[in-house]
Amino acid sequence: MPDVNHHDTIRAVAYVDGVLRLLDQRRLPSEESYIDCRNAAEVAGAIRDLVVRGAPAIGIAAAWGVVLEAKRLATSGVVVSASALEPAMQQLNAARPTAVNLAWALRRMRLVADGAAGGTIIEALAAEARRIQDEDLAANRHMGELGAALLGNGVGVLTHCNTGSLATAGFGTALGVIRAGFGSGRIARVFAGETRPWQQGARLTMWELVRDHIPAKLIADSAAAHLMSTGAVQWVIVGADRIAANGDTANKVGTYQLAIAARHHGVKFMVVAPASTVDMNTSDGSAIDIELRDPGELFGLGGKRNVVDGADAWNPVFDVTPAPLIDALVTERGVIEHPNGEKMKAMFGAAA
Repeated sequence: MPDVNHHDTIRAVAYVDGVLRLLDQRRLPSEESYIDCRNAAEVAGAIRDLVVRGAPAIGIAAAWGVVLEAKRLATSGVVVSASALEPAMQQLNAARPTAVNLAWALRRMRLVADGAAGGTIIEALAAEARRIQDEDLAANRHMGELGAALLGNGVGVLTHCNTGSLATAGFGTALGVIRAGFGSGRIARVFAGETRPWQQGARLTMWELVRDHIPAKLIADSAAAHLMSTGAVQWVIVGADRIAANGDTANKVGTYQLAIAARHHGVKFMVVAPASTVDMNTSDGSAIDIELRDPGELFGLGGKRNVVDGADAWNPVFDVTPAPLIDALVTERGVIEHPNGEKMKAMFGAAA
């Protein structure tokens, strides 16, 4: 792919010399600062407090959190074993309930801990965490190629929230398709919704796009349907935090209304996510646990309150887009057009 490296310069999760270094995404774009985590509790706190976010990145961070916990136990004189690691794994798993990648990564780490013995367990856990991270980057590059091939030429695209290098091991899922599509000349126009209340689109996606020299325009979330009506957008491209067995997809709140508007205006709708985001044990979107966060997050912007005292709020972080509104589901295993239960089972197998 032309210009891949030119448009892929950001790594937000890095394990270096026994420390997990996380780019603090709460402070972007005004400040590029890092938080160093040295144990699982600190990693769980970073996930819960949105220092690190994005389903793949959360899973990667949790995997390294298990490695840090194994090192802490060994330093404390405790025999490192699967049972000794289990409390930390439960703490990590509870940090964010909706993104399935978190539990998926911890299952992989648990299997390694169950199978390793003695002094090799820490090395085995570190090797597995590295595999999880490296596999995600390779998957993102491949999904970028697959998704870009669907676009056509000279198209306009709209994305929601942040699905780039900040949310993954690098390159990104939906933003990876945009990187690949722009690098190959298929994409002519990029629009990013601001994504209230944390403004991941405004703060993070625009930061990535500007940093990697991809011209884009920011829009208010409420301008999306009007934008589609002008004909400037041919594809909406989003990521996912959990994909059910029938293709229903949980993603950042606001995604569902984009899918509805896209269908009305004849705009195609693409979901891009690694296979680890697919949960064949969840039958449909109604069974997905939607995280509710502090209502106070809606009461201000940039730390300054702009809502009257005494107001109440409802603050779901995700919503579910029904499979019939999705034109293409892109994973590293391939593309499913118009996903449904039968097509999902053919690609990902039956529930465990």
